Amino acid sequence: MSLLVPLYVHPAEDPGSWHRLITAADRTYGVVLNPANGPGDAPDPAFAAAAGALRAAGARLLGYVDTDYGTRAAADVTADARRHREWYGADGCFLDRVSSAPAELPAHRALVRALRRQGSAPVVLNPGVHPAPGYARIADLLVTFEGPWSVYVSSFVRPDWTLRHRPERFCHLVYGVPEALAPLAVRTARERGAAVSGPVTGEPPNPWARLTPVLTGDRS
Repeated sequence: MSLLVPLYVHPAEDPGSWHRLITAADRTYGVVLNPANGPGDAPDPAFAAAAGALRAAGARLLGYVDTDYGTRAAADVTADARRHREWYGADGCFLDRVSSAPAELPAHRALVRALRRQGSAPVVLNPGVHPAPGYARIADLLVTFEGPWSVYVSSFVRPDWTLRHRPERFCHLVYGVPEALAPLAVRTARERGAAVSGPVTGEPPNPWARLTPVLTGDRS
């Protein structure tokens, strides 16, 4: 089981979920840290403490950075990633709202190179859909589905180009999963060519605000 865990709730608001995540840290692909839709304007002591505990427990930390579908300046994106490393000890970064368009690929390639030069690894790209094939060559991990379980089970289509890449390069983030079906969601992702997944039971506007038992080993 290789799980990517975005837990977008403050540690002071739900310390129990963070504690359970820390105890399961060594079973995750990575944990996405998102103090304030990014690193925020100043270090958050509660997040710094949680990040330190996760790191000590063996978790790989990924700082959340919004790219706004390629419209944010590259300097702002790299600055956010740097703050995540300096303030929370993030290893890599999770770039959210990444463009899927072929025309934006050169700019994203340059951005990923800049992030790696300043020490971010791995770099996870989240277009939330299958993008132009070239995005798979620049990302360490590519999120090719983010959406509700109902859509995932009814209309997911895997393009042929994904077969040329190892399943470890792909991730599916599925929300609104019935709790009893969370293990099935993990197996379904594997069958659909994504070795990394992150099923949660939550619903919009913030489906990532609570942990699902399968994410912490409460179910297998």
